[in-house]
Amino acid sequence: MSVTTIIFFLAVIIGTMAITYSAAKQTGTTRDFYAAGNRLNGLQNGIAIAGDYMSAASFLGIAGTIAMYGFDGFVYAIGFFVSYLIILFLVAEPLHNLGRYTLADAIAVRFDSRWLRGVVACTTLLITIFYMLAQLVGAGALIHYLLGVRYDTAVLIVGSLMTFYVVFGGMVATSWVQIIKAILLLTGTLILSLTVFARFDWSFSEMFSHVSTITPLQEQFLQPGNQLHDPLETISLHLALILGTAGLPHIISRLFTVKDAKTTRNSIYTATWVIGAFYLMTIFLGFGASTFVGYEALKNVGFGGNLTVTLLADALGGEFLMAYIAAVAFATILAVVTGLVLSASSAFAHDVYSHLIRRGEASEKEQVTMAKLSSVAVGVISIWLAIGAEKMNVAILVALTFAVAASSNLPLLLFTLYWKRFTVRGAICGVLTGLTASVVLVILGPTVMHPLTGLIRAEPLFPLTNPGLVSIPLGFLGAVLGTLLDRPDPDAEMKYQRVLLQALTGIRVPPGETQQESA
Repeated sequence: MSVTTIIFFLAVIIGTMAITYSAAKQTGTTRDFYAAGNRLNGLQNGIAIAGDYMSAASFLGIAGTIAMYGFDGFVYAIGFFVSYLIILFLVAEPLHNLGRYTLADAIAVRFDSRWLRGVVACTTLLITIFYMLAQLVGAGALIHYLLGVRYDTAVLIVGSLMTFYVVFGGMVATSWVQIIKAILLLTGTLILSLTVFARFDWSFSEMFSHVSTITPLQEQFLQPGNQLHDPLETISLHLALILGTAGLPHIISRLFTVKDAKTTRNSIYTATWVIGAFYLMTIFLGFGASTFVGYEALKNVGFGGNLTVTLLADALGGEFLMAYIAAVAFATILAVVTGLVLSASSAFAHDVYSHLIRRGEASEKEQVTMAKLSSVAVGVISIWLAIGAEKMNVAILVALTFAVAASSNLPLLLFTLYWKRFTVRGAICGVLTGLTASVVLVILGPTVMHPLTGLIRAEPLFPLTNPGLVSIPLGFLGAVLGTLLDRPDPDAEMKYQRVLLQALTGIRVPPGETQQESA
């Protein structure tokens, strides 16, 4: 632990606290707390979406995977990047026009069912807590290694800070923390990428030919199959990554922070370009680490390759650059977990408490108070679970997060928007089938069941690490069967036309009123 590293870390903490103090003055209503008052423009929200999405797993994990396995590492980056095309073409604008703060809000425009809202809210809480655990466990291990503090202390620091940002600053503070983090992350990645590229005399051909000779994989380094040996495993992973992003609650909530659908579209454009540029630069980070740190050094340091970027920064720029990159990684973790806390607290305070318990009768002040209290509760529970999960394989939680989002939330979203026959029973069956299938298949798969290293010491009953290839079709199948076995709603045509009009134009037609009467 160096003085420079401590200074950079303190700068991140003080800077984000200053942002929260300023944001607290702009957070007085539920609309401010949940959606930043819809005041963000397309550029701001796009950068915030990118900041919310580019997690420590992206910054540290993908670069490490490329450095150790070559082409297969970049497969992850492709999946994360392409997922935003699904959001852009199918989800972003219709969801903005339908929803206010959460996914359940958008679904409730078509299906005013307390049971369905409760199911969607519970699924949101599960997804965010799974993902938050993965981030906190990784954060604790990383900060423990970089700063020398105890694992539980590191988790407590990160968890306390994320709760502080949400409670006092809401979506305003969360957004600006994510924007600043995204700028820092892109700056740090660009500096490292240019430094690496300069060492190869600005020649792509020299860089690619060099890395194909210095690793134990030799020419196979630039070809697939080094880590993802099974084609079915690769397909399953890609399905979860590409389809799961559209169902992640903390990404969905960002669609409601702007004023109109056009700004939402511009947000996704911006986010796609930022995320694409970032993942493209992970090639330079991975290749640079293979060359200037070395395969054996990366393997011997352990931590699953997640220290690759910091080791590369140390090799290229010494202590100062390494301290800056470590602080960027810290800011990355803070930004992502803050967005997750806000999504979880919104699901409980807005969907469960305000709509299910208080049946929409809660006052503005009461809703804000409950949102802040639920943020504290989510923070405390997450810290407690993360401290107990120190030895848990983070890959289990990440696989489960994307698989559940793709298997339960995506069928619900697409059928609500695009299937006229869809019913409440079909929606509930689809969500529960996708959720159950994802959880059960992960438990029966090789990440949990393994004769030597698994939580369950036995041969796996399901062969794939990521269950997306099976659980996603099951989620869609559950929704279809639940709908076809249900009695058709005589008013389905009118309800669907009302939802379709609002999804495409933003025009809200009150329930029971036809489009002609509204006009």
